[in-house]
Amino acid sequence: MLNPSVGPILATAVLIAHLAVIAFNLFGLIAIPLGGYLGWGLVRVRWWRLVHLGLLAVVALQALAGRACFLTILQGALNGADTRPTPLIIGFVNRMIFWPLPLWVFTALYVVVWVYALALWWIVPPERRLSPRAY
Repeated sequence: MLNPSVGPILATAVLIAHLAVIAFNLFGLIAIPLGGYLGWGLVRVRWWRLVHLGLLAVVALQALAGRACFLTILQGALNGADTRPTPLIIGFVNRMIFWPLPLWVFTALYVVVWVYALALWWIVPPERRLSPRAY
């Protein structure tokens, strides 16, 4: 059994990780077309693009399966029946991430976003191979 004082701390860590994943995904959705237009090399790095596309696919597949994000589920489980008031910053971040909308809205949004990211694969294609290293 988890120590009751550790659960909220771990839940906060999961919330921070969740926020980092969301920021990474949003950054990619904006930076890829912008960087393609402006000639930024980062947006053509293959492994970075694969991670971005993969994370968005996981989100869309979870929604299509009718499940909430596993980070959301984990955060809720770690918070458990914690009756202490939520700190102001954590409450603000939770309200930014968790909107009171039906699951189908998120499913449609996540699938559209994933299709957009997939289209970006062709609009701003990543490099086919790694560039040779200069030593």
